[in-house]
Amino acid sequence: MSCNSSYVRPKKALGQHFLTDQRIAHSIVEAFQGGGQILEVGPGMGVLTQYLLEREDLSLKAVEVDKESVQYLISHFPKLGNNLYEADFLKLPLEELFEGDFGIIGNFPYNISSQIFFRILDYRSNVGQVVCMIQKEVAERIAAGPGSKTYGILSVLLQAWYDIEYLFTVSEGAFLPPPKVKSAVIRLRRNGRKELKDSNGVVISDEKFKNVVKTAFNQRRKTLRNSLKPFLSSGSTLPESFASMRPEQLSVEDFIELTSAL
Repeated sequence: MSCNSSYVRPKKALGQHFLTDQRIAHSIVEAFQGGGQILEVGPGMGVLTQYLLEREDLSLKAVEVDKESVQYLISHFPKLGNNLYEADFLKLPLEELFEGDFGIIGNFPYNISSQIFFRILDYRSNVGQVVCMIQKEVAERIAAGPGSKTYGILSVLLQAWYDIEYLFTVSEGAFLPPPKVKSAVIRLRRNGRKELKDSNGVVISDEKFKNVVKTAFNQRRKTLRNSLKPFLSSGSTLPESFASMRPEQLSVEDFIELTSAL
């Protein structure tokens, strides 16, 4: 079933740019490996939905915040039935939708893509795989390694729990209306990490780790000696091996060790 983009008016406030290239849509769905339960975020007019429904190895649910899109999906994809939720993904209690593990797929609205990833991190114990299209710049940032200028908060927090692959770039012309930037498709697959542990086996608080990473990168031009002062008690100092470094020089493992030392 093909989708005619004229049926639903793209809404700027929702960051809607409807993918119209069917080959790319099919490639995104094929990039999701293995079967099981899967949630499509922001199906819009169902350009991915049509191919997801064809996959017998997947049990699909979809969440869409736009009322007009929901009506379109109901009329064009009756197979979705009660598995279509008119709701905001950022507020949806996913534990009420799924028992056990599930994957996530979608063309994420660019204006809230970072918030979506933080939400995914909240459910990392159950979300084993994510395949998504996002702004190319954000995709590069997430996949970047230490030493890169684009390496930042999302890079470290997501790479702590997921292996990340940059799959392919998508040009502006694949959408209606065309965005002003290029897009990219990435795949996240859960790594084997169950908890954050330093080299001595000491478990690190996830919340503290997140705060250290965010604080360091929010002042990325400063050395860690200066940016992380709020974490130091009176008279204590940073380990010398980290003190003169800047955050983009630290790997995920380094940030775990640093958090443990504070």
